[in-house]
Amino acid sequence: MIGKIIEFSARNKFLVFLFLFFAIAWGIWTIKNTPLDALPDLSDTQVIIYTEWPGRSPDLVEDQITYPIASTLLAAPHVQAVRGFSYLGSSFIYVIFDEGTDIYWARSRILEYLQAVKNKIPADVNPVLGPDATSLGWGFSYAIVDEGRQLDLAQLRSLQDYVVKLGLESVPGVAQVASVGGFVNQYQITVDPNRLSAYNIPITKVMEAVRKSNRDVEGRVLDFSGTEYMVRGRGYIKAVQDLENIAVGASAAGTPVYLKDVARVQLGPEIRRGLAELNGKGEVAGGIVIVRFGENVLNVIERVKDKINRDIAPSLPKGVKIVTTYDRSDLINRSIATLKDEIIKLAIAVSIVCLIFLFHLPSALVVIVTLPIAIIISFICMYYLGVTSNIMSLSGIAIAIGAMVDASIIMVENAHKKLEEWASQGSPGSKTDVIIDAAREVGPSLFFSLLVITVAFLPVFTLQGQAGRLFKPLAYTKTFAMLFSSFLAITLTPVLMTLFIRGKIRPEEKNPVSLFLHVIYEPVAHLALRFRKTVIVIALMIMAVTVYPFLKLGTEFMPPLYEGSLFYMPVTMPGASVAEAGRLLQMQDALLMKIPEVAQVFGKAGRAETATDPAPLEMFETVINLKPESQWRAGMTTEKIKDEMNDALNIPGVANSFTMPIKARIDMLAT
Repeated sequence: MIGKIIEFSARNKFLVFLFLFFAIAWGIWTIKNTPLDALPDLSDTQVIIYTEWPGRSPDLVEDQITYPIASTLLAAPHVQAVRGFSYLGSSFIYVIFDEGTDIYWARSRILEYLQAVKNKIPADVNPVLGPDATSLGWGFSYAIVDEGRQLDLAQLRSLQDYVVKLGLESVPGVAQVASVGGFVNQYQITVDPNRLSAYNIPITKVMEAVRKSNRDVEGRVLDFSGTEYMVRGRGYIKAVQDLENIAVGASAAGTPVYLKDVARVQLGPEIRRGLAELNGKGEVAGGIVIVRFGENVLNVIERVKDKINRDIAPSLPKGVKIVTTYDRSDLINRSIATLKDEIIKLAIAVSIVCLIFLFHLPSALVVIVTLPIAIIISFICMYYLGVTSNIMSLSGIAIAIGAMVDASIIMVENAHKKLEEWASQGSPGSKTDVIIDAAREVGPSLFFSLLVITVAFLPVFTLQGQAGRLFKPLAYTKTFAMLFSSFLAITLTPVLMTLFIRGKIRPEEKNPVSLFLHVIYEPVAHLALRFRKTVIVIALMIMAVTVYPFLKLGTEFMPPLYEGSLFYMPVTMPGASVAEAGRLLQMQDALLMKIPEVAQVFGKAGRAETATDPAPLEMFETVINLKPESQWRAGMTTEKIKDEMNDALNIPGVANSFTMPIKARIDMLAT
C-alpha cells in the first residue's frame, strides 16, 4: 500500500504539487488566523455569579445570598466545585465545571438555576453573571491622567465610566472593561432626625418621596390644528436643587415641607472598595480590559489600542491622556518572535547538517524543502482544534524538527547507494526507476517508524486539569508536525528525489566528513567491544551516581517566564481603611520608582469593578514595568532588581512578595 503511494506520487508530480499548493495556501491562511498568546489559557471552565447588597455585613451576605445560591448550584450538571466569597455589600460565587464543558452551555445552565433560587434570597437582590472571561483575560490596563490638574478624581472617574469604558466595550473580543480608582459621584441625603420629629414625618415617608420623585410620567396626546402633541411630566433628578425641592410632607398649617427643610443634600463619593495609583504621584482613575474567553488576545489588544488612539483620545478634555500601564501584546510578540527565531535556527542547523553529511546540494534540497512545508501544514490542525500559537505549542514544533527530516535523509541516502550500484552495473534502465525502487524499499518502514514517534506523546493527552491545559498544546503540535512529515515522506519526498538527485553522486567512502568521523569512532567502537563487561559496569556506575542529584532536583509546575514586568503583591493586616491603603500604596510606588531600572509603577488596592476581581481592600497588586535590558545597570538581573526592591520596601506591617503578572493570575486560579 505505502509502496504504491510512493510510486504513484513519484510518477504523478503535477497532482502532488497541486495538492501541496492548496495545502500550503491553507496552512498560511491558518497561520495568519491562529490566535496568539504568550501561554495557553490554564483556567477552568467557570461561571462567576456576582451579587451586590450595599451596606450589608459579610456574615449577613453569606447567610442570605452566598449560601442559598451556592447550595442550589451544587445540583447543576457537570459542576465540579462551587466556591463562595462574602464581603461587605457583595458576594462572589465561582462555579467550576468539568473539563471540556462549553462555557456558554455552562452559563445557560447557571441562568436556569438562578431562576429557582429567586425565592430564597432577598427580593431587592439581583444576582448577575460575570463576564465570559477569567482573570487571565486581563490583557491590557490603563490610567487616565490629567496633566493640567484641572479635573478631580470624581471627574476622571466619570470620564472613565461614560467615555472610555463605553468606547472600549464596543471593541470586538472585549468581554468587559473594569473601572478602578477615582470617586463615583452620588447624591447623598443626610437626614436630621430632630427636624423629622418636629414635623412628625417618618423616615420611610422621606425615602418613598425621593423614590417616587425621580421619574418621568406620561400623559395623553393632544391634537391642535392637525398636529399631535405628547404630554409628559419631567421628573428625573438632574441637580441637587431638584432633590432639595421634593415635598416630603406638610406642616400642621398645610405648608409643604421640602426635603431641604429636614435634610442636607450634597454630591459626594460612593463607598470605595478599590483605588489606583500611578508612579507614586497620587491616585488616578483607570480601567482593565478583560479579553473574552477563547479570543485572539493579541488581535483584541491591537484593536483596543487602535480604538483609543483613533476615537477616544481625541475626544478627551485638553490635558487629559490615557497612559498604558500593562500591555500583554509586548510579551506575546517577544515570546512568539523568540520561538520563531529558534525554529528558524533549528531548521537552518538541520539543513546544514544534512548538506554536510549528504555532501550533495541538490539531494540536501529534498530535506530542506520538506521541513518548512510540514511545519506550515501542521498549523491547519492547530487552527481547527482551537490550539493557540504560544510558547508551549510552538515548542512542540521545535522538538519535532530533528525527527521530521529523518525519513527524507534515509530515503536520499538509500537512493545514493542504489545509484552507486546502478552506475557500477553500467546504468541499465531508467534513473527515475532506480530512485523510485530505492524509496519503495525503505519508505514503508520509515512511514510506520514516524507514526510510532508520532504516538509517543499520546500519554500527554491523558493529563487532566491545569497540567493537561499546559502540555496538551505541545503534544498536539508535535504530533501534527510528525504526522504530516510522515505523509510528506511518502508523497513529496519521492517527487523531490526524482527532480533533485542529479549529477555525480560522491560515494560515502569519499565523503571527508564521514571519513573523519570513522577515524574517531572506529577505535572507540573496537575498544568498547573488546571490553564489553567493563563498559557495561562503567555505564551502570554512572547511572547510579546520577540517582542522588536526580532526587535533589527541585520540582515546579511551570518554568519561570520573564514577562518584562514584575508583579508586586504585598500582604498587610486585614481591615485597613481606604485612606490607609491609599497612603501605603503611594508610598510603595514612590519607593519603587527610585529603582533606576523601573520605568513605570501602577498600583491597585482592593478590587476593580468586575466579578473577576474579588480582592479585599488590604490586597495590593502593583504592576512594575521595567526598562529594556539595554538600559539596566551593568550586572543587573531580574533577581537582583527584586532584591533591591525588597530592601527598599522595608515597611512595618507589610510582607513583600514579587512574581510576574501572568504567573500571579495562574496561581490565583489554582488556589
